[in-house]
Amino acid sequence: MNTFTDWDILRNLLLAARWTLLLSLTAFVGGTLVATPMVMVRLTRRRWPNRLISAYIELFQGTPLLMQLFLAFFGVALFGVDVSPWTAASLALTLYSSAFLIDIWFGSIQALPKGQWEASRCLGLSFGQTLYRVVLPQALRIGIAPTVGFAVQVVKGTALASIIGFVELTKAGTILNNVTYQPFKVFALVALGYFLICYPLSRYSQYLEKKFNAAHHH
Repeated sequence: MNTFTDWDILRNLLLAARWTLLLSLTAFVGGTLVATPMVMVRLTRRRWPNRLISAYIELFQGTPLLMQLFLAFFGVALFGVDVSPWTAASLALTLYSSAFLIDIWFGSIQALPKGQWEASRCLGLSFGQTLYRVVLPQALRIGIAPTVGFAVQVVKGTALASIIGFVELTKAGTILNNVTYQPFKVFALVALGYFLICYPLSRYSQYLEKKFNAAHHH
C-alpha cells in the first residue's frame, strides 16, 4: 500500500534541496578559499609554483567530477580513513570549484591593460597596493558575471554527489521514485527544484554581464 501523498513527496524534496544548497555553498566558499591564494601566487610569475598550479587546474578541470567524487569517497577509505558522503562531496566539489575559479579570476586580472601595473609603479605603489587599490576593483567587475555563471555549474554538479550516497535533490528523487513508483511526478519536481535554484543565478549572471559591459563602454 502506498501512503505517500503529493505533500510527502514535496516535503521530502524540499528537505533534500536544502542539502543541495548547502553543498553548493560549501563548495563555492571552499573553492574561493583555495583559489584566492593560488591566484596571488600566479601573479608573482614564479616558475615552479605556477607550474604546480597549472597542473592542479588541468587535473581538476580535465577529469570528470564523477571520478573526483569516487576518489574522494573510496580513495580516502583505502588509507583507513572513514569519510562520510558529505565530507567527500564537499572536498571533491571544493577542489573542482577552485580549479575553475582560479582560471576565471586570474583571467579577469589578465584582461586589464598592462599599462595599469606600469602606471601604478611609476606612482610608487607597491605590488600589494597596486593589486588591492587598482587591479582588484576592476578585475572584480570583469570576473563577477562568469563567477555567478559558474555557481550554476556547481549547483548542477552537486547532483553527482548522489552517486556516493549523499542525499541531495537527485538522490532523494531516486529514493522517492522507488517508494512511490511515480517517476514522472517525482523527477518533474526534482527538475523544477534545480530550475528554481539555477534560473535566478543564470539571470543574475546575464544582468551583471550587461551592466558591466555597458559601464565598460561608457
